[in-house]
Amino acid sequence: MSDVLQPLVELPGVGDAAVKARDALAEVHRHRANRRGWPTTAAEAAVRAARSSAALEGGSTDIPADGQVEDPILAGALRVGQALDGEALQNLVRVWQRAPLQALARLHLLAASDLVADPQELGRPRSVPGVAERLDLLAQTVLGSKAPAPVVAAVVHGELLSLRPFGSADGIVARAASRLVTVASGLDPHSLGVPEVFWLRRAQAYADAAAGFGSGTAAGVGGWVVFCCGALEDGAREAKSIADSATG
Repeated sequence: MSDVLQPLVELPGVGDAAVKARDALAEVHRHRANRRGWPTTAAEAAVRAARSSAALEGGSTDIPADGQVEDPILAGALRVGQALDGEALQNLVRVWQRAPLQALARLHLLAASDLVADPQELGRPRSVPGVAERLDLLAQTVLGSKAPAPVVAAVVHGELLSLRPFGSADGIVARAASRLVTVASGLDPHSLGVPEVFWLRRAQAYADAAAGFGSGTAAGVGGWVVFCCGALEDGAREAKSIADSATG
């Protein structure tokens, strides 16, 4: 089976953007605060990522002082954030590396448990022609591709946004799956980056780039991958600000 993602690396700007993303994330992992104190900075990154992802999905970003979140979108995003932090993240990574579709189902269960009326819908793809087949192809691609991790992360993210496989909280699942790729691949092993902040600040550009990916054209797909690589690079800068604060 040929590696369908390798040709994307040859699209204009993709290779350079992927290298910049990789180098930026590697640098923030070398930050003094992250040599031993990375669990603290990773926890803060998970919360920032969850709040930004919720906002992109139309949810609130407000976390009450008592921690009782009422907004169902934010509550789901925070549950996903907890699954992308600490020991829970390592467990999820192991599932992702073995059975990506099981990991996606788990993410949807966490993200949408307050959004769907029927619990049986949680973690189950929509019964729409083509959805199951495209998910299977995505899983095979994730397991088999040797393309650079930023490219794989962008494709997983874009495909899930375009496919909307569950019909609820799909954006939160897509962004979380992108984070899983960066961790599982070793690109961002401690999940320190916060690309979600970049995407939220550029919400219209994010939507436009995702639509370009969905068009399937070389320009659209390449533009989306470059955009996502830029988000990873910017997310490393956000991670640096967290680390700088931790060191006072």
